[in-house]
Formats: sequence, structure tokens, C-alpha cells
Amino acid sequence: MEYFLTVVEHSSFTRAAELLHVTQPALSHQIKALEKSVGGDLLERMTRGVRLTPMGRAFLPHAELAVRSAAQAQRAARAAAGAEGGELHIATVHAIAVGILPDVFARWHRAHPGVELVLHEYATTEALEEALERGTADLAVGPPPERWSGPVLRVGDEEIVLVVPFDDRLAGRSTVRLEELSDHTWIRCAMEPLVHGRRFLDWACGQAGFSPRTAVRTEHTSTAVRMAAAGVGVATAPAHIVTGAVGEDCVVLHVDPPWRRALTVFSRVPMTGAAEVFTDLLRSSLPYGTPESATPAPRAYADC
Repeated sequence: MEYFLTVVEHSSFTRAAELLHVTQPALSHQIKALEKSVGGDLLERMTRGVRLTPMGRAFLPHAELAVRSAAQAQRAARAAAGAEGGELHIATVHAIAVGILPDVFARWHRAHPGVELVLHEYATTEALEEALERGTADLAVGPPPERWSGPVLRVGDEEIVLVVPFDDRLAGRSTVRLEELSDHTWIRCAMEPLVHGRRFLDWACGQAGFSPRTAVRTEHTSTAVRMAAAGVGVATAPAHIVTGAVGEDCVVLHVDPPWRRALTVFSRVPMTGAAEVFTDLLRSSLPYGTPESATPAPRAYADC
């Protein structure tokens, strides 16, 4: 299956054989053996490259999952012996990758230089959960997943703040009530979760008696922060990405009462070895760390 995926990725038996360090006849023999076991052709050989047959298209996602699962099984077996070697694959959303993980990764590298960390970043929590379910990473760091059958551990909380430019009329304040921003325009991010079936900002502003006027919609939180700093509108963002990464030329306003959401680590299987050690390190690094014995994490933003 790994040979098959390499041929598909590069559309070439020649290039795949080079990357796999095997001869082209040996590679062709393995693909033919795979096709025989499946019961039909998976690849159509053309003058210039190859392409998937209908059977090959149906086979492809299952082969990808099988190969990833095999690699994850090897990493899990090595990790169970301790955090002394190998790789640890971590999936997260962009805001956490930029705002929290750099310092955590630096601490990890000093304590466990023999374990390489591989980071997979996603724009939305939906994409994050889907990727972990496919076996892309060993664990994920993010808000509590909506529906998850594997382990979910609360490691802390993140505060959600408002971002405005220096010349905003509220820039001299440290805290603000949401209704004071009813005349502002807003920058909406794809990371905005649902609360009671509505986008969080629509729900929260509705509770404050107004409907937010949207100026821009973005994919990434860091982009929203930069837009807010330029004066496009007000952005909501985790405090860690503003104060620690991309917010040097803007003003942070804390909402009264504060907005916080749970931060979790979740995986497909129980976390042992390097994964368990990384989770403990992350918990000790967060500003609002939560003991493992704490109550289960609430749904994102539901307790604002």
C-alpha cells in the first residue's frame, strides 16, 4: 500500500522507485501483487504517468488510513517505552500553534532532544478532529471536540479577548462590556464556534442587545488580529495569540465578565510514553492550567 500511495502521489513508477529505493521492476511487481489481491486494476498505465482507475479511487482513502495507522502504531510502540526517541505527531489549530506551542516545544526540546515533534496545523476545529480521526497525528490540542470516542483531557483554559487599534475610542480601557461595542464593525473568523446553534459572536452580541455588523471574514485568527490592528474592525482572539505572537501594535480589551473556554488534549487511543509526557508539559505551561482530576471540560464557550 505504501508503494501504491507513492506511485499515486508522484504519478510515476520511475520517481516512486527512486524515492522508495527499489528497482522499478520490483515496484511494478509489488503493485501487480496488490492488484491481484484486490481483484482488479488500481492504476491505469499511460504513456506519460499513471492515473487511478475507479477501483483505485475507491481503494485510495482506505490505503492512506492503513499506512498512517501502521506508522502511528510504530510510533506508539516506541513512545510506550518512554520519551527518549522517535517522533511525536501533534495536530492543532493555527491559533494554538502560533500562540501556545512555541514555548512548549522549546521546553520539550530542552528536556527531550531525542524526540522529534511534527506539527500539523488546521484552520478549523472540524478539520482538526477529522485529521486526527484519520490517523494524521498521535494527539490533538484544541477546544473540547464535539463528538469524540477516545480520551479527552482538559489541560487548561484560554481567555478570549477583544482586539482594537490604538486609535479606537475604547483603547484606553483594560476591560469593556460587550454592549459598549454595539456601534463597531467586526472581523469574523472561521474558528468561531457554535453556541446554542448560533455563531458565538451572534449569540453573545444578541445577549447584549445588538447584532454584530461584519466587516471581514477570515480563515485564521492571526489574520483577524492584524486586520483589527489596522482598524478594519474588532476581532475576538485567544489572549495568547495576541500578547505572545501577533499583537504588538494593537490594544487588548478584556470582556466583563471574562470569556474563557476549555483547552483539551485528545487522541484516538490512551496516551502513554511521549504523548503522556507532552500532555503533562502542556498542562504545566498554560496560564489557566487545570488539574487532571478537575471536572470534565464544558463545550467551547458554553459557560460564558
